[in-house]
Amino acid sequence: MSYYIVTGAAGFIGSRIVAGLNACGVTDIVAVDNLAHADKFRNLAGCEIADYLDQSELFSEIQKFNVEAILHQGACSDTMESDGRYMMENNYAYSRRLLEWCQEEDVPLLYASSASVYGNGQAGFREERACERPLNVYGYSKFLFDQFVRKARLNSQVVGLRYFNVYGPNEQHKGRMASVAFHAYNQLRDAGKVKLFVGSDGYGNGEQRRDFVYVDDVVDVNLWLLEHRDVSGIFNCGTGRSQTFNQLAAATINAAQGSDLALHDLVAKGLIEYIPFPEALKGKYQSFTEADLARLRAAGYEAPFRTVEQGVRAYVAELRK
Repeated sequence: MSYYIVTGAAGFIGSRIVAGLNACGVTDIVAVDNLAHADKFRNLAGCEIADYLDQSELFSEIQKFNVEAILHQGACSDTMESDGRYMMENNYAYSRRLLEWCQEEDVPLLYASSASVYGNGQAGFREERACERPLNVYGYSKFLFDQFVRKARLNSQVVGLRYFNVYGPNEQHKGRMASVAFHAYNQLRDAGKVKLFVGSDGYGNGEQRRDFVYVDDVVDVNLWLLEHRDVSGIFNCGTGRSQTFNQLAAATINAAQGSDLALHDLVAKGLIEYIPFPEALKGKYQSFTEADLARLRAAGYEAPFRTVEQGVRAYVAELRK
């Protein structure tokens, strides 16, 4: 019997990958996570797994399993985390140990990188060293592991996916680090309006742009890679299109209210409010992101990605349940 190991399995993307594997008929899954914040268990409650390991147990227990592949989604993803030692241990050192084990055992490794490696994006969003300028220690931890992968002599498939702004079901435990779509829906429900930042970096109010990608599209990329073991490398994982925070807020409100109001009507009705830009985010904020998908498409991935309007509609339907 062969097992798929998913780290960060109770987290946002990890739990959706477990559900995606289940949908493909795969239940021989070892879920690995740190449940110090126990509420994350809910993300796995509807999934079928074979075993669960704490993050700290993986390397002492892994030899008990005939491992088919490892999908490494576990990380500290708080971009405002100030403890650099904690960040580097979780995101760099732990990942490096996994890579070394996978290469020794000839096991495929798919891991979560991040678009945060591109910093403010002024150098572009191509998977090239010249574009990589992280603005915080989270981005640096992902950047550094990508560099380690690039220099490693690989014996088996290794893929790093640079996730852009992922949103969708199972992110409720992330608190302030949950997606803009999640916060927009909850603000609308609780306060009757969505709050967006005033203009910054040359963008108008709410006109900052991000590549918002629905989580199940991210899962589809991971599952495709499991079927194409000849593909290795570091790839952007976004939609390839940037959309504004205004568009996302409008999509959320219209999906929640069953309406089709234009932005100016939503603002006029007080359903969107612009608030001052936080001092803590100045110099650390990505006002524009847009995945360059040339490398992923060249590798053979052809499936489309949902627009904000399509993804938010599906997400709101899940949240309303």
